[in-house]
Amino acid sequence: MLAGFALFGAFRRGAPQKHAPRPARAARRVGPTPVTPYTLRDLVLYFLRLGAVGFGGPIALVGYMQRDLVEERRWISLEDYKEGLALAQLAPGPLAAQLAIYLGWVGHGVRGATLVAAAFVLPSFLMVLVLSALYVEYGGLPWMQGAFYGIGAAVIAIIGRSAYKLATSTLGADRLLWICFTASALFTAATESEILWLFVLCGVVAVIAKTSRGNTARLAPAMIPWPFLITGLHGPATSHTLWTIAWYFAEAGTFVFGSGLAIVPFLHGGVVGNLGWLSERQFLDAVAIAMITPGPVVITVAFIGYLVAGAAGATIAAVAVFLPCYLFTVIPARYFRRAVHDPRVKAFVDGVTAAAAGAIAGAAFVLGRRAIVDVPTAVIAAAVLFALTRPKGISEPVLILVAGVVGVLLSANAG
Repeated sequence: MLAGFALFGAFRRGAPQKHAPRPARAARRVGPTPVTPYTLRDLVLYFLRLGAVGFGGPIALVGYMQRDLVEERRWISLEDYKEGLALAQLAPGPLAAQLAIYLGWVGHGVRGATLVAAAFVLPSFLMVLVLSALYVEYGGLPWMQGAFYGIGAAVIAIIGRSAYKLATSTLGADRLLWICFTASALFTAATESEILWLFVLCGVVAVIAKTSRGNTARLAPAMIPWPFLITGLHGPATSHTLWTIAWYFAEAGTFVFGSGLAIVPFLHGGVVGNLGWLSERQFLDAVAIAMITPGPVVITVAFIGYLVAGAAGATIAAVAVFLPCYLFTVIPARYFRRAVHDPRVKAFVDGVTAAAAGAIAGAAFVLGRRAIVDVPTAVIAAAVLFALTRPKGISEPVLILVAGVVGVLLSANAG
């Protein structure tokens, strides 16, 4: 985590450029939202920083991207952002990582998507790798629960504000989209899950409603030479275990839709129930690791992989879970972008975006119910929300760090 703050400081200071940046392809897009020229280096550095200090999970991360890239820097048009969010909701895999990959693809094609994906995931992967090694070496990290006690409340405030901004900026005054938003939010809050058919249904309803007004267009593990790289909690892993890790986490990345809210139950059923790799306590620690480190929540798979098969297991698990989402974003992106200007496709995207915003709001409610459990956590959440809404608000990483320290102190006094 300290490394993440150091990276944040370095990137924020930045080095002076001797030459004016070469405009990216996204800067030449003609549309209602003005876009400022940027380079691939600018975008990669941004996602490297976001991966190092972006706390709060997928819901907060997509809000950060909207705030930073669309509203403040104006590198990405709101239209591109909405298209990327819709595609990320329709394709399986982690929401924030897919949106980041799409935004990299928009300006710089496959090269941009690849570099952005690596920059976004790498910081949190390295942090989880270090924490995993400490966990195995010292038999657990008791301070995690105390830190998560405070961080969880702070994250809810960040998520709530992000969900509000996303909804107001993408739905406007369209009553139909607000109906889709509300239905999706209530469904997510009630079932604590995100279902693909609901996003598709909202898209179809939007198509029917909007086109009826006159639109007519169409819609290698066994060869590792260093045993310590494959040693987890129960000693060196076998080749069969490494292959199982690769297959299982690739399956998770391929068939689980939505955010970390959806993939956590899937992982629990597999690694605790079916495969028996972790105990309940170890799995909860894995989820806590994902929440107290920045970047995508799905990076929890690296912690699980490390406990089972060391550094090699962590690497295999991370690559396996992110590779499908990369392919499901990059491969259809070109065709999706060509078709999105069709009125029916545009209406479908609007409906899916409304459902996505509703799901994010519903997920914020679910997470808030679990994180805000008493008066201290409610006070922490309210204080963070107040700090965020001030004209010169405190940055999220600082608020997260302070909340974590407060949580550890409160837990220590309670103990």
